[in-house]
Amino acid sequence: MTMNPDTVDMGGLGEMFSDPERPPSPKATFASYARSINEERPSDKSGSWQTITVRLVGNHPLWGHYLWNAAKSFATYLDLHSNSLCKGKSVLELGAGGGLPGLVCALNGAQRVLLTDYPDHSLIENLKYNVEVNLPSELHHVVYVKGYLWGKSVDPLLDTIEEPSGGKSKFDVIILSDLIFNHSQHDALLDSCDHALKTDPCNRTTPNEPDTPCVLVFYSHHRPRYVEKDLDFFRKAKERGWLCEKIVEERMEVMFPEDSGDENIRGTVHGWRLSRNPI
Repeated sequence: MTMNPDTVDMGGLGEMFSDPERPPSPKATFASYARSINEERPSDKSGSWQTITVRLVGNHPLWGHYLWNAAKSFATYLDLHSNSLCKGKSVLELGAGGGLPGLVCALNGAQRVLLTDYPDHSLIENLKYNVEVNLPSELHHVVYVKGYLWGKSVDPLLDTIEEPSGGKSKFDVIILSDLIFNHSQHDALLDSCDHALKTDPCNRTTPNEPDTPCVLVFYSHHRPRYVEKDLDFFRKAKERGWLCEKIVEERMEVMFPEDSGDENIRGTVHGWRLSRNPI
């Protein structure tokens, strides 16, 4: 039973055992992502945006105060394949943190982007801030921000997608950026993906481009001793009938140099694409 200290008579003991004054919360930080330019994507593609600067909460037990390597690698991948993964698509990001991958989708012509994270006020308000400052006003209607617990009903998420017929639809693309280190949440994540992703056959709009609907999963093995536990996510996905295809492997600087473990393992970002098994 949970007692509300505002309504329970503590007989004066509350003053005796009051908590010491807490230090001020750490200030928010900012991190920038610079759009890559190469032969595959000319510098003037999809308008004029070149940099996204996301605000990160000052500190949070759910790790929302970091811009993870996986998010930066994810942003580049989505940008390079924006015609097939962003343009005209409905996109859901789970555990969005600062929301970088989802913002890239919105800037590259997505029809709808839903950024979600744990329903904590600081996380959700921070996501709203990043939408406000990084997107031109004419794109604000494209992006929704919601609190969401993995594994719960996806109906509130699907309510954000409007079909011309007036009926409910599902998402073309689901983004999971550096989430699978939450080993206890693998089943909940897969449950949400099972129910929120379109069940249509894959549609390859451009030759040699990724097709949709799909779930995209980018991550690093931050704790090398738990590599196999990280990979359990994909074993569970295959048991549920998902096809799992590796699409990216990118070496980056390690985020926490002081941590133990092989830096080649900790500094590598892996990207996978999950699609429905047609059988």
